[in-house]
Amino acid sequence: MTKKLTCIECPMSCALSVDIENCKAVKINGNKCPKGETYAVSEVENPLRVLTSVVVCENLPLKMLPVRTDNPIPKARLMEGMNEIKKIRISKPVASGEVLIKNFLGLNANLIAAREVG
Repeated sequence: MTKKLTCIECPMSCALSVDIENCKAVKINGNKCPKGETYAVSEVENPLRVLTSVVVCENLPLKMLPVRTDNPIPKARLMEGMNEIKKIRISKPVASGEVLIKNFLGLNANLIAAREVG
C-alpha cells in the first residue's frame, strides 16, 4: 500500500509517498531533507497530535477555557482524551500555562490552560 503525505516538519512541505507493509513504512520518496523521512515513519507507525479543546467554567468571567496538552499524544487516544475533558469543570482562577491534569491519561503529557481566567 502507498500513502501520500505532506510533510509539515519544515517550510518546504514536501509531497511524500510512503510504501507501507505490515503497518511499517518501508520506503519513503519525495523528501528533500532528513526530517521528511522521520515525519513519514512517525505518521505511519505512531501518529501523534497535540489535543486542543475547551473546558466548562463555572462562576467565572469566561464560560469556556481553552486547554491543550503540552506534548503530543497518540492520535488513537484523542477521543478518549476528549471524553475526559468533558468531565472537567473549572470554578477558580487559572493562569495561562497552569497544569490542570498532570500526566493526562498516563501519556506523559499534561493538560494545561491555554489562557488565563479569573
